[in-house]
Amino acid sequence: MREERENVLSWPLIGEKEKKTSRVKEEVKKQLWLSGPHIGVSLLQFCLQVISVMFVGHLGSLPLSAASIATSFASVTGLTFLMGTASALDTLCGQSYGAKMYGMLGIQMQRAMLVLTLVSVPLSIIWANTEHFLVFFGQDKSIASLSGSYARFMIPSIFAYGLLQCLNRFLQAQNNVFPVVLCSGVVASIHVVLCGVLVLKTGLGFRGAAVANSISYWLNVILLSCYVKFSPSCSLTWTDFSKEALRDIVGFTKLAIPSALMVCLEMWSFELLVLSSGLLPNPVLQTSVLAICLNTSGTIWMIPFGLSGAASTRVSNELGAGNPEMAKFAVRVIMSIAIVESILVGLVLILIRKIWGFAYSSDPQVVTYVASMLPILALGHCLDSFQSVLSGVARGCGWQKIGALVNLGSYYLVGVPFGLVLGFHFHFGGRGFWLGIICALVVQVVCLSLITFNTNWDEEVKKATSRVESTSGVKDFAADNGSIIVFSE
Repeated sequence: MREERENVLSWPLIGEKEKKTSRVKEEVKKQLWLSGPHIGVSLLQFCLQVISVMFVGHLGSLPLSAASIATSFASVTGLTFLMGTASALDTLCGQSYGAKMYGMLGIQMQRAMLVLTLVSVPLSIIWANTEHFLVFFGQDKSIASLSGSYARFMIPSIFAYGLLQCLNRFLQAQNNVFPVVLCSGVVASIHVVLCGVLVLKTGLGFRGAAVANSISYWLNVILLSCYVKFSPSCSLTWTDFSKEALRDIVGFTKLAIPSALMVCLEMWSFELLVLSSGLLPNPVLQTSVLAICLNTSGTIWMIPFGLSGAASTRVSNELGAGNPEMAKFAVRVIMSIAIVESILVGLVLILIRKIWGFAYSSDPQVVTYVASMLPILALGHCLDSFQSVLSGVARGCGWQKIGALVNLGSYYLVGVPFGLVLGFHFHFGGRGFWLGIICALVVQVVCLSLITFNTNWDEEVKKATSRVESTSGVKDFAADNGSIIVFSE
């Protein structure tokens, strides 16, 4: 009798434990469902530039150097800024979708497309003058001339890239990421053929790779635009072009500018240290190894970047829906996933450290140097996973201004100065530069963690509701059989 009574009393506890386990499994499933395709999209779109440079490499070392420098210059002066600016939609579209104000997603996307297209005009002028900028910064004139020519042929791609970023985030906010993967895969396959024809079979030479980039980006935009226009899954979120998109452009830019700075300040610090490596003793070795490390770090960074996208989508959706506890729970789950991912990838980097250098060079000196750098990269990746996820949470909440200030302090008051001191004064070379980046990541993770774990999620829900209403001009709305009826001021 006593045993039966104890069993009866334990039933609610067992049921509660099972319910909690089921809740965790459901949240993990949602986040992996979002982050997996997002990682695939990031890798496929990153591959476009890599494939182009690989084909140019068959034409000789001079065209290869020119294309590599032009690609790096384009990334620093344009693509990174556009990607950061478009990330404002992580907040706006995500919270609007959570609030079930579906029609606002299309309007927010149109607003972002207009702003990014206008921003692309001055950026394209910078690309058109790439040669002059490179010569000013001391680049060899023959390389600068070819790099300038390559960048000019890439100018059409900058407009497509901005539109593509908007479409990606519009669909991501709706948890509708598989069409983006499919389109990116199709375009990457076509891009290989385009590069083969334009680079090797026409008179364009290395410029053909830049033309192929432009065609591929525009093709991706066309495919995703057709999906948004004709797919039933976007029937509520895309109604048609609207004059409403011309409203509150200033409000959008107030969020978009810190969003861009948040991304750019981090990316630029890496490029700055690679450029500084040319001033170290044995600059060829130092620059080569740092370039390999940057390429390796950038490739594996796609994994935490995918987790970051899942974090921003889940948090913004739950805040928009008025679920503070679920938003807080989503943060805990994605942080747990990031811990597991960072440990696994870090272990892989350490295990392959002695052979990884052979993928880039047969020079024993380069291979040995890379082997000594990979444990540092492994530590950096662990920290980068945490900061990427926390940055995703920041975008989901609309903390871009805070994020930009944290990145400014972390990288330019701590990371870069510390890296330069270690590299030059203490003669740590490239290792010193990367240790400086790790110091920046530590500061970044600590600051964003303190902000995140001391957040009043009920207040964030109120802010999300206020943001959605202010950007839409909506006083009230109602849902009827899955359709949204909006009453505007």
